[in-house]
Amino acid sequence: MHFARPLEKLIDELQKLPTIGPKTAQRLALYILKTPEEEVRKLAEAIIDAKSRVFPCSRCGYLTDIDPCPICRDEKRDKSILCVAEEAGDIIAIERTGFKGQYFVLNKDFNLMGHDDLGSLNIKPLEERLKTGEVKEVILALNPDIDGEILARFLAGVVEKYGVKVTRLAHGIPVGGYIEFADEITLRRAIEGRREI
Repeated sequence: MHFARPLEKLIDELQKLPTIGPKTAQRLALYILKTPEEEVRKLAEAIIDAKSRVFPCSRCGYLTDIDPCPICRDEKRDKSILCVAEEAGDIIAIERTGFKGQYFVLNKDFNLMGHDDLGSLNIKPLEERLKTGEVKEVILALNPDIDGEILARFLAGVVEKYGVKVTRLAHGIPVGGYIEFADEITLRRAIEGRREI
């Protein structure tokens, strides 16, 4: 199908966003063209404003527009528990659970297949926090894939040097899932992570 060049360019740019395929990009582009110009301008300004003013917190790495971020400033949070996550989006999900500890965000989409190596991770700020002796437990909230496993083992080695307890998010069958459809690794982890009722 042939599109006007500006529309084609908009579709191409939208398609670069995660989880946006060609059809979704086309629908979004057509929706944007139908939207009043003032609303489109507000959207464009919001994108530019967020890009220019939001940055990683110097203490935890979570995205913020003030440093340190509101989570790090919150005196009611438990400073003895530190949750390590890969991306800021993971923190948003964890916050919905009511977790009240502190965070450390790696802000790196670690990919072994993409030839990343562990040396490219900036873990000095994490080590600085561990040196204070305030942290008693580090929860590794990493994705349950090959890269997450390797990253978890690497970080566990770093954390253990400071005599801090290291835990990992439980893995297993999701609520509403069926055992017969679970893969072998998920079932094994569910059995290994079982707990008393």
